[in-house]
Amino acid sequence: MVEHLINRFESGQSTLKNRVLKASPPAILTSGYLVLIIFGTSILKLPLSTTRSVTWLETLFTSASAVTLTGLGVADIGARYTVFGQTVIALLIQAGGLGFMTFSVLTVLSIGKRIGVRHQMLALEAFNETNLNKIREVARTVVYFALAVESIGFVLLALTWSDELGWRLALYHAFFYTVSAFNNAGLALSADNLMPYASDVPVNLIISSLFIIGGLGFVVLQDLWQTRRRWKRLQPYTKLILGATVIINLGAWLLVWLFERNNAATIANLPLAGQLTASWFQAVTPRTAGFNTLPIESLTDPTALLMIVLMFIGGGSMSTAGGIKLGTFVVMFMTTYAFLGRSDDVTMMRRSVQRNVVMKAFSVSVISMTLVIVGTLALSVLESAPLLDSLFEVVSALSTAGLSRGLTGELSTAGRCLIMILMFVGRLGPLTAAYVIATPKKRRVRYPSVDIQVG
Repeated sequence: MVEHLINRFESGQSTLKNRVLKASPPAILTSGYLVLIIFGTSILKLPLSTTRSVTWLETLFTSASAVTLTGLGVADIGARYTVFGQTVIALLIQAGGLGFMTFSVLTVLSIGKRIGVRHQMLALEAFNETNLNKIREVARTVVYFALAVESIGFVLLALTWSDELGWRLALYHAFFYTVSAFNNAGLALSADNLMPYASDVPVNLIISSLFIIGGLGFVVLQDLWQTRRRWKRLQPYTKLILGATVIINLGAWLLVWLFERNNAATIANLPLAGQLTASWFQAVTPRTAGFNTLPIESLTDPTALLMIVLMFIGGGSMSTAGGIKLGTFVVMFMTTYAFLGRSDDVTMMRRSVQRNVVMKAFSVSVISMTLVIVGTLALSVLESAPLLDSLFEVVSALSTAGLSRGLTGELSTAGRCLIMILMFVGRLGPLTAAYVIATPKKRRVRYPSVDIQVG
């Protein structure tokens, strides 16, 4: 009898192992992030993590926001959590930013084991890579760059805040804000985020530099490092992301200043230098981070609409930023340009864009827009809030931007659950989430073409 039970147990273990191995990479990635969120929730619910009682839903929301690098919050981190709890949140941000797959691959490498084919597929899914030979290199680069950039940001912020906060508090704040900024989380230790530093040039430049660098993508950073920042030797993708980042950031900076220069609730009462500083920060934060130096709910409607577009675009692929990704937006734009120019090929940087890349860009955009529409409709039904606020909240959650027009703290239980789902889907990426639901299968049958009228 005992032997029979042992055999059944071993058989069950073998069956479970086979099911795990046969699971698709997106499903494993989804499970990994879910486990991380649940683990974070359990730790943050401990008495030593909070200064006063925090509900399970608030704790789950905070953990999900940290792991997905969103930054939306229903509880004041500085007031509701102890130093231990805040440190846990920072570590959840770091784990979510670098990705649990990075740590998994590095763990395997550190003990000298060979990465199997299924683990390689999982790493490719996490890193958005197509070359198996790059897994090891990218995994190491992710950690090296993260630690190097964060170390520099930590020192600069500590020096900047040392006179104001004292060395002990300055070091702690520098640690938390460096992790939150580089990983594009946007979570802050103050209920008013970074609004006290609206015209503080050093703080604005250091933190914005951290989240802009984190939002470029590790492939871009790796290329910059290997080519020693020589423009001619950079890969076309790197040139594309750098050029598009500069154009969008400068354009958004100008527009935000033009839209807000007469708004007394934001920058109208600041000197010109303060206006430009605050406008810069608020222009570059939507695509990547969730920090704010201006009250978002007081921004003009044109600025709010601009920020929705910027949040939807997001940062670079394989970065800590969200959105449909900057490369996706550029491919969509260039495809439209090629069509209007009656060109059969989509070209950029004297290179042709592959057809599957174009299809992926359109798929990501369509799925994201569908989620925005459905999410906004659902939130409008659940909450009695203005349409602009609901749209802003949904795009912010799905793009893991973390900005809000004041709606997050007023959400009902159903509204919070909806936003958490959107944050989770946004962190995984819309295509990955779709693959979890329906794993793609290649068709062996090809059908005759048909002419369908569009436009």
